Amino acid sequence: MQEKLEVKDGSLLLSGGRVGVLLVHGLGGTPAELRFVAQALNRAGYTVYCPLLVGHGGSEELLNTTTWTDWYKSVEEAHDLLTQRCDVVLAGGLSAGVNLALLLAARRPSRVQGCILYSPTFWPNGWAIPWYFVFFNLVRHKWFANLLHLRECAPYGIKDERIRRFVLDSLQSEGRGLEDIFGRRGGTVLEFRWLANAAKQVLGQIKQPTLIFHAREDDQSDISNAFLLQKRLGGLTEVMVLDDSYHMVTLDRQRMQVVEKTIAFADWIAQRHQHGREMEQLKQSVAAGSE
Repeated sequence: MQEKLEVKDGSLLLSGGRVGVLLVHGLGGTPAELRFVAQALNRAGYTVYCPLLVGHGGSEELLNTTTWTDWYKSVEEAHDLLTQRCDVVLAGGLSAGVNLALLLAARRPSRVQGCILYSPTFWPNGWAIPWYFVFFNLVRHKWFANLLHLRECAPYGIKDERIRRFVLDSLQSEGRGLEDIFGRRGGTVLEFRWLANAAKQVLGQIKQPTLIFHAREDDQSDISNAFLLQKRLGGLTEVMVLDDSYHMVTLDRQRMQVVEKTIAFADWIAQRHQHGREMEQLKQSVAAGSE
């Protein structure tokens, strides 16, 4: 039975078995982006935690007061909580959240058994990103970055118009205006770039099996982001290319395929870990019998 546990800061924690999945939302987003996947995993028996990153869920001004290291600290704290409940933990993320999950996997290799990455984004370079956004790469200082203001454009990562309207209505019903949902101060974008650079530096250290989802027509993040991961990650990596979705693959038209593949991958990781434990117990028994 699915049970929603009380988490006061806007995070989502669903109680399940001893295998857990940590899911990290995107820049300026909330756990609502991952709710559909989280609930499906929970129905399959997994404990799932989607933390609300510090500074998120409010205004763009509040978000701009935080740094990428603050966001990463939120992820580590969530991982600490999940490992108290679970013997096996998979780390995943959506968009910018992918970078935080990758850092966690690199820095805590013995405590993260697999990675699930949705629409990885090292830099916004999809077809809906304004052409002049590339000039932001020349910005080096936060004081100057904060003179700039950027805004996500339609179709907001969702190909299906009905789903897009539903999501926009749901987000605004939480009391946040569209500017707070889709607006980004330049300082926040610069922090994201620094986060992505930090993640790219440790890709070769990540040996855990990894599953990647990316839309062929992603409006926010070109599919080259996924292929970069496939090339540079240090472990077994599978990429699932979606042909009828945009950036928000956890919400868009092919969300059921995303859920089914996610659960199958989590099942495989859980079975792999169980087999490893059984083999270790067998070795210990043989060693004890030979004494």
